Amino acid sequence: MVSRDPAARATDLRQQIEHHNVRYHQLDDPEISDAEYDALVRELREIEASHPELVTSDSPTQKVGAAPDTSTFAPVRHRQPMMSLDNAFSFDELLAWGKRMERYISTDVDFVCELKIDGVAMSVVYEDGRYTRAATRGDGVVGEDVTANVATIEAVPELLSLESDRLPSVLEVRGEVYMPLPAFEELNQKQGEAGLRLFANPRNSAAGSLRQKDPKITASRDLSFFAYQVGDRDGGPTLRRHSETLELLRSAGLPVNPEIRTLASLQEVDAFCRNWLEHRHDLDYEIDGVVVKVDDLAQRAELGATSKAPRWAIAYKFPPEEATTVLKDIMVSIGRTGKATPFAMLEPVRVSGSTVQLATLHNEDQVRIKDVRPGDTVIVRKAGDVIPEVVGPVLSKRPRRAKAWTFPRACPICDAPLVRLEGESDTFCTNVDCPGQRQQRITHFASRGAMDIEGLGEQTVRLLTEKGLVSDVGDIYSLTYEDLIALEGFADVSVGNLLAAIEASKQRPLANVLVGLGIRHVGGRGAEVLASAFG
Repeated sequence: MVSRDPAARATDLRQQIEHHNVRYHQLDDPEISDAEYDALVRELREIEASHPELVTSDSPTQKVGAAPDTSTFAPVRHRQPMMSLDNAFSFDELLAWGKRMERYISTDVDFVCELKIDGVAMSVVYEDGRYTRAATRGDGVVGEDVTANVATIEAVPELLSLESDRLPSVLEVRGEVYMPLPAFEELNQKQGEAGLRLFANPRNSAAGSLRQKDPKITASRDLSFFAYQVGDRDGGPTLRRHSETLELLRSAGLPVNPEIRTLASLQEVDAFCRNWLEHRHDLDYEIDGVVVKVDDLAQRAELGATSKAPRWAIAYKFPPEEATTVLKDIMVSIGRTGKATPFAMLEPVRVSGSTVQLATLHNEDQVRIKDVRPGDTVIVRKAGDVIPEVVGPVLSKRPRRAKAWTFPRACPICDAPLVRLEGESDTFCTNVDCPGQRQQRITHFASRGAMDIEGLGEQTVRLLTEKGLVSDVGDIYSLTYEDLIALEGFADVSVGNLLAAIEASKQRPLANVLVGLGIRHVGGRGAEVLASAFG
């Protein structure tokens, strides 16, 4: 049940958004779609706009991203904040952005339109023309040092090709690291052949590849890079327009996306966006919208920024893509907290350039409200191009004997009762020793952002629990060479690597342990606060 108290609802939304920020930015493993995330943020913005007294300095509406994972990569303070962008989801919202700008500037505006690459934002620094550092966005102020990994990306030059009189002594380039679709498909094929977990989309695979401890793994992933902004610089030529900045980057030998246009009106901008919405799959990389920027740098200075985003730019986000297919059955999965989530088993269908066979149905209420039934032809979409979901049935195609689905009363894994708590939309398995919960808890404990035990993924955890070697997170630290070498698929090297990763995890800070324990509503920032207070 959604609280009608604005203060309580705002607190709940902040906790949810922070949790999902950690899943997206730190763990590269989102649990909800971009569209669902955007809806949470939009609801929080509306509450804060109606009740300004509820705005807090640490609200997700006032800051960027998530705190960097400093347990794996050294922290890097950006020379200038790496801000986020506000979003527009329609032409009306794009026009509203233009109207807001009129409060600050009265002269005509030219707009630079750039494809919004679905990858990982990156700061790349050159000193005297030589590559010296790369860092992720992090929370916008402090990012993660991924210098060694980005150095393996062929598209990022080691030396700039500018003439000495045009070369800044320090040049910070902002851009996007991404994985081309052919490389993504090849990587997932290799993952599948090796029995490893598949990446959900190219953005997740790019993020996971960047956060490897071994740069050789990053080098093998065929990542690429587009530069789209100068973050900061010392020296160099006088630049008056963003379009001149892009030309400087091109001249320096940095890759700049060729599909960039400078336009004189928001009507032209809308036409540009509609064209790429229709032709996005003609590209060999994924985009999820168009970034629209004011071209004149003096006008940008007049417009300024909020605490989170510049007023001179906006992301025009594409709507989620949809397809129809047959819903074969509705099943229930059990998560680490015991949450029972219904999901649809589908006839395979292509959506957003990939094949979908499973889609979330969220909870019992959503199944009832959408009234989807086994045998239905349903509309499926990949909202935000991440997690497939069932939108609803095509009633004209419903079989006559299609029966409404009812939520099971017993856990499909351990047969314990499933209970829906009062005031909750979710249903839970009541058995804390449920094998499904246990496996998910252990997998979460070992995941990146928690204890970061490389090699202890979902399939390995399942094998260890089925063999009786691990029943809780503490058992991880009792595993021996003899235990592991006897398992199918393990050899000297893989056993040694896993034991070394387990040993290294003992040095993780208390905040990582708290995240790993999976306490409800305790995300990365909450864990750091608790660790600071009680550690």
